[in-house]
Amino acid sequence: MNILQSLILGIVEGLTEFLPISSTFHLIVSTRLLALPSTEFLKLFEVVIQSGAVAALLFLYAKTLWRDHKLLTLVFYSFLPTAVVGLLLHKVIKTVFFETGWLMLLVFVLVGLIFIILEKYLSHPALSPTKSCKSLTPAHALIIGLSQACSIIPGVSRAGAVIVAMMILGYKRDESAKYTFLLSLPTIFAASALDLYQGRQLLGALSDGWLLLGLGFFTAMVVAYLVMKWLIRYLATHTLEIFGWYRLVLATLLILFRVLP
Repeated sequence: MNILQSLILGIVEGLTEFLPISSTFHLIVSTRLLALPSTEFLKLFEVVIQSGAVAALLFLYAKTLWRDHKLLTLVFYSFLPTAVVGLLLHKVIKTVFFETGWLMLLVFVLVGLIFIILEKYLSHPALSPTKSCKSLTPAHALIIGLSQACSIIPGVSRAGAVIVAMMILGYKRDESAKYTFLLSLPTIFAASALDLYQGRQLLGALSDGWLLLGLGFFTAMVVAYLVMKWLIRYLATHTLEIFGWYRLVLATLLILFRVLP
């Protein structure tokens, strides 16, 4: 990996981590387009740039969670199902889901279709979501957590799963985006911590590559910060439909150019 590749992957992570388009899917596609072999360093790099996204979250929402104890409790309820599923299926996630191109592509397309169909259904004024996060209940928090647990499959997207679940429950799009950001904090932190622990020997023995890790981390952090602020403004007046169409167009291109099997 060189400096340019480090910057590209950092930008990809920052752009896609909090948009409902699956950062994992985009990183897998990006590494293939960049012809980067699946090495232990690359796996460590991906964990580090994801940690950069966590840092962006801390800048935006740490005070919110610290001051709002009710919201913090609800985030914890939502995190529980994801934590349980992640621990139970960690090996399957890494060895099956991450290595099966057709499955990732199929899921990527299906979620895009769900966005489009759901938005068509909710386009009727009487069905438009109206609730804010202040209306969130423990029961709904658990349902949202179960929905996020589906994002263990590359192509689903944590943000997409949470926003769709909350919209179905009647929560506004921008409020759903805020909640998925807050929920991402313990979710990404836990996943990154587990991966870093399992790769601690490589991290401890690393003699070079620190510049690449630092550049990727910083780039992902800055881009993720800007993307989160933009997405909330966008969803206040727009729907998820554009992300659904984006998924369909990208999947078509990947099939045509045989990027994923």
